Amino acid sequence: MAIHQIGIRELVEFLRRTGDLSPITSSDNSMQEGSRIHRKLQKRRPDSYQAEVGLKTAFEFLGDDYVIHGRADGIDYQDDHVLIEEIKTSDLEFKAVPDATIQLYWAQAQVYAYILMTDNDLESLELQLTYVQTPDERITTKRKPYSRKEAETFYNQLIADYQDWLKLRHELDEQRKKTAQALTFPFADYRPGQRQLAVNVYKAIMLEKHLFVEAPTGTGKTISTLFPAIKSMGEALISRIFYFTAKQSTRHVAENTISLMADHGLHLKSITLTAKDKITFAAERDVPPETNPYLVGYYDRIRPAIKDIVEHEDQITKPTIEHYAEKHKVDPFEFSLDVSLFCDVIICDYNYLFDPQVHLQRFFSVPDKQNCFLVDEVHNLVQRSREMYSATLTMKPIDSLVTKLSAKKAANQKVIQKLRSLKRSFKRYSKDAEESPDHQIAQLAPVTNFNATLNDLIGAIHEWLANRKPSDTVDAVVDYYLKCRHYYLISQYYDDAYRTRIINDTTTHDVIFRQFCLDPSKWLKESLDLGRAAILFSATLSPISYYQRVLGNESNSLQMVSASSFPAKNCQVIIANNINTLYANRQQSIQPICQTIATLISQRAGHYMIFFPSMAYLEAVLNQFMDQYPSVHVIRQEADMDNAARQQFLREFQTDPQQTKVGFALLGGIFSEGIDLKNDQLIGVGIVSVGLPGINDEANLIRDYFDQLNHQGFSYAYQLPGFNNVSQAAGRVIRTTTDKGVIVLMDHRFSQARYRNIFPDHWTNVRVINQPDQLKKQLQAFWNSFPN
Repeated sequence: MAIHQIGIRELVEFLRRTGDLSPITSSDNSMQEGSRIHRKLQKRRPDSYQAEVGLKTAFEFLGDDYVIHGRADGIDYQDDHVLIEEIKTSDLEFKAVPDATIQLYWAQAQVYAYILMTDNDLESLELQLTYVQTPDERITTKRKPYSRKEAETFYNQLIADYQDWLKLRHELDEQRKKTAQALTFPFADYRPGQRQLAVNVYKAIMLEKHLFVEAPTGTGKTISTLFPAIKSMGEALISRIFYFTAKQSTRHVAENTISLMADHGLHLKSITLTAKDKITFAAERDVPPETNPYLVGYYDRIRPAIKDIVEHEDQITKPTIEHYAEKHKVDPFEFSLDVSLFCDVIICDYNYLFDPQVHLQRFFSVPDKQNCFLVDEVHNLVQRSREMYSATLTMKPIDSLVTKLSAKKAANQKVIQKLRSLKRSFKRYSKDAEESPDHQIAQLAPVTNFNATLNDLIGAIHEWLANRKPSDTVDAVVDYYLKCRHYYLISQYYDDAYRTRIINDTTTHDVIFRQFCLDPSKWLKESLDLGRAAILFSATLSPISYYQRVLGNESNSLQMVSASSFPAKNCQVIIANNINTLYANRQQSIQPICQTIATLISQRAGHYMIFFPSMAYLEAVLNQFMDQYPSVHVIRQEADMDNAARQQFLREFQTDPQQTKVGFALLGGIFSEGIDLKNDQLIGVGIVSVGLPGINDEANLIRDYFDQLNHQGFSYAYQLPGFNNVSQAAGRVIRTTTDKGVIVLMDHRFSQARYRNIFPDHWTNVRVINQPDQLKKQLQAFWNSFPN
């Protein structure tokens, strides 16, 4: 028998919420501010008053126990008179709060009343709603008598409604467990390394560990992680899987994998969450919430919409969400989030777990051992997470906002004053940057007074927005307001792993404040700890110890390097030791690179890609190569390519495999990762340089930080991020067990121990050449072993 804990507030909101979904009716009060007001009011109450009284009741249903629990803000016992107080805070005037919201407030108090009257055999009591409008703390108090009979009727109906949903959830759970137990691996055989990967994933879930996995292309990472995770569902170790990805393409792979297991008898509910701007209906765009037909009355239609889709669909993708959202006239993005509560597998972007601004409170407000996290292509999370926990704010928009607001100066005076105060703060704390030689500084200490001034502005704008009608001025203020809020949110995470950058941009006459997170591993670990286990995997995770450090820094996390599924003889790695791509030698390197490319493509007709660390370097080599070899069919990556141009670039490699074509592309760019050119669509890759990021101020800050911590600053800031780009680009050439191809590393540094030591384990067939003739012989030997 399982015991389920259900919060009173969550129960009431799910079952009794009605009306519109609109940000206008929401509060911006922080939890800390609300708690402060609660404590302030509670201290004013008489001695007979008890604050924060825990209450709970329980019922049994379908073999499980359900504990309904909550904390009443206050209970006042005076002689025979008992009063339950519910305190709510918001920046809206009481009269502006929708009646549907007021009824939710009362409903929460009514559940407390039922429990209190049942436990103490009371026939009646009084309910009090105390509403505090911030920031002026204007108090509105409403009271009403409440009888035990009323309480029993309300509570019994609430639980009866809830049991309808529990029955649905129970049926889905039983179906998932039964079919997950019976599920067998959906292929006749495991690939090399695949069985061990699946076993290790299952063990990590059972042992409640974080497992880092490097699994080369072709290992079948998606099925090898999802299958054991789903089998653990059959053993009731977990009940929900989150599959986190960085790219749309990997989301589709996860969807296809679930579909494959469904074809083999698995029945569960999966959903793919799509970013708000990519799923919002066209009819909703630029429409105020109060007139948006998909938001107005949202909560009156959402429960039938959820039941409809859950009862009729198993695999819920973007088109499925859009179909049912249109059918029930609900906003598709919000609908998808609400439906996800009834799903067993949730496929979504990293930011839903790791980004403090997007974090899904409905799943990740407290740790839950029933959740398992699968994090795909996790090498992307290193840089992504630094940006998630960093924030930038500029001074320049302030003057324009003040000008716009001054058109109605009297009505906007408070916001104008706060904006001017923030501008003075920008100037005051940027004096040291202004006087420095490069007009910027980086400091460990946060600019606390600046943040306090910023918080005052945020409060003033939020209060001002409550009574504004849509306009260009309001849109401009909201845009800056959101940036301010983000900056202030990040200031709450500031610690020794941060630096504040203050930049005086003399070109734009702007002042830029940036809170830069050097090491978000502490916050990533906290996020990962919200589930029972986490599997973090990628084809490129060398050295794995580096990723363990920067993606959680746990001493007891597990690691695995999976064997490659491909025959080692099918891929030849060649280091062109005669090429020096150091910046000072770039001009002299162009001719040897052109000659190396010509030699590479001369030994077998086919498709090749050459990757460069910068567009300038690419263009310099490309221009000379085309002059020297005008008959070669060349395709180049442009600086800005829309989706149509990207697809056209790739189509060149998907046709005419016997015609020699050479693609010139950026290392770390859109064609060096996530593209799948199989068989003879790509037979060779050349990589120019070791991929080091250009020297820059933020990488130098990372370098200095890790030098102090572990004496590996250059490695963490430059070498390893750069080498990951190399590994990803190299991974384009071998995609299936029948692929054959060559990887030419054009930089003498690749032959040095500090790089050879971090080569992936599956790079077993490595040769070093010192001159073009040796390259030609090596390529001839390789291709002669595979006659056409």
